[in-house]
Amino acid sequence: MEPLGEKPGEAEGLRITPQLLKSRTGEFALESILLLKLRGLGLMDLGCLGECLNLEWLDLSGNALTHLGPLASLRQLTVLNVSNNRLTGLEPLAACENLQSLNVAGNLISTPGQLQCLAGLQSLEHLRLQDPLARLSNPLCASPSYWAVVPELLPGLKVIDGQRVRGSGSELYQLCRDLDSCPRPSSSAGPVATEAQPWVQPGYWELWPSPSSPILEEVCRQFRDAVQECLDLDRRASDSLAQARRALSPAETTSSFVF
Repeated sequence: MEPLGEKPGEAEGLRITPQLLKSRTGEFALESILLLKLRGLGLMDLGCLGECLNLEWLDLSGNALTHLGPLASLRQLTVLNVSNNRLTGLEPLAACENLQSLNVAGNLISTPGQLQCLAGLQSLEHLRLQDPLARLSNPLCASPSYWAVVPELLPGLKVIDGQRVRGSGSELYQLCRDLDSCPRPSSSAGPVATEAQPWVQPGYWELWPSPSSPILEEVCRQFRDAVQECLDLDRRASDSLAQARRALSPAETTSSFVF
């Protein structure tokens, strides 16, 4: 008989077993598991996890993993969280051809070469190597060239550490990084700062079509007519409500009898 409150396989706590997977998911066949959360169990060995061939979403954060060997067989995996472990390499993930989102914050990735294995993953768009809110990072993130090297190494990425580096919105993040890298004002005497330049080209904010466009004039006229009609309706509604209040209020009829 199992101890009260203890699920099969959890007593081991260090190795993934079929019993642990079945107790966590309720699935009898490992091939039927599509989503799996094994966070903070003290796992050191992925065991039979590679037999979950149809797994699509996997959370292994907060364990003590040092390698990801069994994950090489998970060809359907799209989302993987292995943050807060002890990983020094990600080579097995090179076979996860459908991987789209990867979180490896809080590990021991120290050189760009340790990310080279991800270069062949055409679907990979989201990568997290550091998480300031959770105080998780990798030694690589301390490098001054971090933000230049990673996008160059993995040009398919759209989001790095929650910041969009390509696509819509990436210009704003690039501007913020440029501002952060600008030298701060110093109290000591120094060279005079160069004159500020416009952020956009001349004519960027000009209206199109031009104000003299017949189309624009007609649109403005229709808009003014619509606004005026709304104002008229509001005034008439206010008058109707005021008349209704006067008709329903007994205040005026009774006040005439008060001496």
